[in-house]
Amino acid sequence: MSPTPDKQANADAPVAVAPAPGPVSQWLSQQGFEHELLEPDHVGVEQIAVEALFLPVIAAALKSHGFDYLQCQGGYDEGPGERLVCFYHLLAMAEVAEGSADQVREVRLKVFLSREGQPSVPSLYGLFRGADWQERETFDMFGIQFEGHPHPKRLLMPEDWTGWPLRKDYVQPDFYEMQDAY
Repeated sequence: MSPTPDKQANADAPVAVAPAPGPVSQWLSQQGFEHELLEPDHVGVEQIAVEALFLPVIAAALKSHGFDYLQCQGGYDEGPGERLVCFYHLLAMAEVAEGSADQVREVRLKVFLSREGQPSVPSLYGLFRGADWQERETFDMFGIQFEGHPHPKRLLMPEDWTGWPLRKDYVQPDFYEMQDAY
């Protein structure tokens, strides 16, 4: 009996293969940290999804494991009605500076958040001082709150601005009256 066209089409469909765990994911698993392995990015950087609650603990563990530099923190919107994403890109710079490594190790931590309610993650300002303005910008543009941040206010937009301009469902206001600063 030959397969029906639908079954034949499904048989020819590519099967999704889970990414192989990278060195950081393997280390986190050995240490007992729960995380989800994501596909590496376009240049091969290992990407790991973590729950917001565990972000500070995992980031601190990675810092003690050599990831001593926060290269970038940011956010993005997956689309209207979809999730917001907060990410931290960490590098192991001291190893290269000391000469114990010839290539910089990199990892990107991602926290996936519902856009409903007030999305929030714990701030990593206490661990990486460079997170200060980066977290503030992410708050300003996407509305992601950073719990424990010492300066939780807008960075780019006026304090009385309504909404989060880089969200895909943002509606530009018809009118905004600038206050005379002079």
